[in-house]
Amino acid sequence: MVVRLKMSDIAAMAGVSISTVSRALQNNPLITASERERIQKLALERGYVVNHAARNLRLKTTKTLGLILPLGHETEQRMTDPFLQELTGYLAEEVLHRGYDLLISKNTSPRTDWLKDLVHSHRFDGMFVLGQSDQHEAINALATNYAHMVVWGEKLEGQNYCSVGVDNAYGGFLATDHCLAKGRRKLLYLGPDTVPEVVARRRGFEKAHRDRGFTFHSDQFVPTRFTFDHSITVTETLLNEGREFDGLICASDVIAHGALDTLIKAGRKVPQDVCVTGYDDVLLAQMINPALTTIRQNIALGAKMMVELLFQRLAGEKTSSGLIPATLVIRASS
Repeated sequence: MVVRLKMSDIAAMAGVSISTVSRALQNNPLITASERERIQKLALERGYVVNHAARNLRLKTTKTLGLILPLGHETEQRMTDPFLQELTGYLAEEVLHRGYDLLISKNTSPRTDWLKDLVHSHRFDGMFVLGQSDQHEAINALATNYAHMVVWGEKLEGQNYCSVGVDNAYGGFLATDHCLAKGRRKLLYLGPDTVPEVVARRRGFEKAHRDRGFTFHSDQFVPTRFTFDHSITVTETLLNEGREFDGLICASDVIAHGALDTLIKAGRKVPQDVCVTGYDDVLLAQMINPALTTIRQNIALGAKMMVELLFQRLAGEKTSSGLIPATLVIRASS
């Protein structure tokens, strides 16, 4: 049977107190460099492993942050989604750099009090929520008593929680205005109809039409989930029904990719017959053919802001929400 050494065992071997061993293993400058090196070498040779769980329990911290994906609007969107992958990757880098771990929890069709249950599980010190989905009310209710949370999403009226996100309405405006300026007059907007970020992008779609003196109708908004397969299905339906359109303004690069592939397979030329724009500017946008015109969200900056704001809140500071500018990136699809 393998006997796990305790800190008291190392202290006895080194002829010092337990607190001295603890400080030495944490590189505390109160212990001389030579003494730290001697104790650390002894611990390494004897196979002593620090019990981080016990230490964190004493310090009343988990050294872990939660990364929560509420997907009440979408049961089929996966962690392999390019936008989620990139944002999660940047968040993980920032968190790990600060000596914390990241615990991921994906919640499809969240039940009542699911957020409160996560907080009460005490598995993390604070959490990031990636997207409001249809859970704004639940997130807002939690924020009245729980400050250690930062949400990626749209800044909403009456919002209690701290959020970071792009100027979505302006992004929707930029993509639409670009296509209108190219002479397109029969634009359709593809995206979910309940997600706050997408609702804001759709407002930008409407504003671009109004500003150029064009009318728009409710049937220009085509509900489309954030998945490649559903985008294909929706675009095929539009073509089969004989819908007339000369441009597709898509709420994400994934939706745009599915639409673009479907159009080309159906013999439509992009952008000659139909211009296509996306949203996010993930790596995929540059790689597909033709390369995708899209709205760039600076995902790396957004992740950095989210982490900085959460650590400020963990330190007891009050923070405001952060807004990232939207930028139009013009490529071959338009």
